[in-house]
Amino acid sequence: MRRTWNPAWVPGPEPEKMYAHVEDEGRRRLSRPPLQLASTSLVAGFDVVFGIVALAVVQHHHGHVAGSIAFGIAFVFIVVGKSELFTENFLVPLAALSRDDRGTWLKLAELWTFSPIVNLIGGAILVLVVTSHGVLPEGTGETAVEIADKIDENGLLTAFLSAVAAGALVTLMTWMVEAMEEMGIRVLAAWIAGALLALGSFNHVIVVTLELIFGWRYGGDYGWGDIAGNFGVAALGNLVGGVVFVTLTRTGQARSGSGSP
Repeated sequence: MRRTWNPAWVPGPEPEKMYAHVEDEGRRRLSRPPLQLASTSLVAGFDVVFGIVALAVVQHHHGHVAGSIAFGIAFVFIVVGKSELFTENFLVPLAALSRDDRGTWLKLAELWTFSPIVNLIGGAILVLVVTSHGVLPEGTGETAVEIADKIDENGLLTAFLSAVAAGALVTLMTWMVEAMEEMGIRVLAAWIAGALLALGSFNHVIVVTLELIFGWRYGGDYGWGDIAGNFGVAALGNLVGGVVFVTLTRTGQARSGSGSP
């Protein structure tokens, strides 16, 4: 007898079980030595720049929607390669913090301070490589400047609210990726989140800072002060979006023992 597939036969994990996976990963991240943190953060910067290259090249030929879909590969690289993007740490290590262990709080401070700096160092190095001596196809630089100029035109409030959305989106991706065991689901969640981030031009502190550096290399009409100013706004907005909109709500959902949001 032929059996008809029924999605109800394959239930997903309950929020409590998902949160338990997140806690385990958080303890792992908080126990890593500085060298491992540095190397994984450096690689994440490379991953983001490869996504920006895909965004600029594809957008130049096929428009913003296609370019945004192409950018999603950056987050796939990050998830599959287990590299360390700063905004991934607004949920996972917070779940593993211990009130009785001051060391976990110090490790969190190290993580939040060290990872964004090394993300940008790694990304900036690769930006210098790919923007030198005609490495990228003709027209890529023009599109990179257009992307960066659109970011630079945002007012303070717009930049902050966009950053809140970016923080919430990436932290939601982290929740799904870390809680699920199937690699296919992880890859799909990462790609969708990356594509949405680029599609909405949301102000993600690492992605946008590297996009601005990328555009600056091709003659974008803004300076390092503008880049640094947006970095501060984006970091704060990402933190609010990630912690308030996702981490607190998902923690409450899991600890309440209810499967409903």
